[in-house]
Amino acid sequence: MQYILNCGQMKEADRHTIEEMGIPSMVLMERAALSVAQEIADTCTGQDRILVVCGVGNNGGDGLAVARLLHLRGSGVFVECVGNLDKMTAETRMQYNIVRNYQIPVVNNPDYGEYTIIVDALFGIGLARPAEGVYRQKIQAINESGAFVWSVDIPSGVDGNTGRVMGAAVWADATVTFAFAKAGHLLYPGRAHAGRLLVKDIGIYPPPGEETRYARSLEQGDCRHLLKREPAGHKGTFGKVLVLAGSLGMSGAAYFAGKAAYAAGAGMVKICTVEGNRQILQTLLPEGLYGTWEEENLQKSVQWCDAVVAGPGIGQDAEAFRMLQRTLELGKKRNLPMVLDADALNIISSQGEWKDRLYGECVFTPHMLELSRMTGKSVECLREQPFETAKAFAKEYPGTLVWKDACTMVRCGRGDVYLNQSGNDGMATAGSGDVLAGLLGGLLAAGLAPDQAAPLGVYLHGAAGDYAQIQKGRHSMTAKDILEGIPHAIQKNI
Repeated sequence: MQYILNCGQMKEADRHTIEEMGIPSMVLMERAALSVAQEIADTCTGQDRILVVCGVGNNGGDGLAVARLLHLRGSGVFVECVGNLDKMTAETRMQYNIVRNYQIPVVNNPDYGEYTIIVDALFGIGLARPAEGVYRQKIQAINESGAFVWSVDIPSGVDGNTGRVMGAAVWADATVTFAFAKAGHLLYPGRAHAGRLLVKDIGIYPPPGEETRYARSLEQGDCRHLLKREPAGHKGTFGKVLVLAGSLGMSGAAYFAGKAAYAAGAGMVKICTVEGNRQILQTLLPEGLYGTWEEENLQKSVQWCDAVVAGPGIGQDAEAFRMLQRTLELGKKRNLPMVLDADALNIISSQGEWKDRLYGECVFTPHMLELSRMTGKSVECLREQPFETAKAFAKEYPGTLVWKDACTMVRCGRGDVYLNQSGNDGMATAGSGDVLAGLLGGLLAAGLAPDQAAPLGVYLHGAAGDYAQIQKGRHSMTAKDILEGIPHAIQKNI
């Protein structure tokens, strides 16, 4: 598991290491620079011309130290300092003087096109306002240079908390950051600007116990203790999932959700849908059980299952309203784990009084527009304040939020936040969300708590998409390919 920090948390970890643990700031700067220089040295050749573009803050000090270390390795290195040199921090001033002592060329207004490698050390995570004036010009020149770009800590111009571009931002081919990844490295568009992200241990550690406040990211190996099966189990003990999906003509949504629940390990899956979909679904998924939304069947089905997936393709007509309302009432009585997706979310957002029917075992899976409807906030506002949005959502909607986006965020009922790093843009295809809903339902039915099932399901869904990308390519993959990738994702992680 990786921990993901915001800018304030990183500064506090830095302060703790320097002031309380006694490691000098210059030592940390040297270690940071060494980690960057090593990565660059491992990929460059003796023919490369390297330009290190430095600001006057400590990020610039890192860059100056990188220049010196590469110079001592025999590389052709040049330095450009941008900004008022009188405002250099003490550490950066010291590094600048060392660079001059080593007679490393310091150039003014260079032609960026003459260099094969550019090291971006203009701004670190402390940038608080948009890049303007000469800084904006330098960022644009770096982007137009054609050189391979390394960013130190974070691409200059990217907000370390949100990933937003602050006026203009460097497009890095690779970014070397220190101690922990920052939220801005993972949230788009910052994630795209960062290129290949490398996290280096330079000796910065937070105060004991502080990790509980950090966001997290699952990685391969974190799933093994959750994906367990009882050797003596049977189809009943492995979980029973009820899928309420598919209005007339939307049988595909029901199929994807039901099949994904099976792929997640569910022993039995019952799909309740409109009568017109039954024959199609029984052909596509003969292992499934089937029913309709009538009151008697619905009540029996909710009593039978261990988890519910409600919403994929159900539409928003009167029958869907009645079915969802009754399902929430019955589910709340049992405190039944319930995934609420797609049209279920649209219905809930249009019925303010329905919030009283929601409860802590609910898992909400909105995409950006659905979340906008549920919160009453614009998409732009959601992107500017992702963590604040998730926290505010929890006050209105009890349960777990799975905010589907290019970097899906999970906010668990107890407050833990996960940022997902698996997956790719080929997953932006019809039916992908239905697959995720069913996958989550299967994990919940197996006995995982929503706080466990939600981040795990999102990670596996992305891993399945990554497998599909290898098989079909990002341009051509479909939801069916993601569905078929789930067994491979699970097998790789157990």
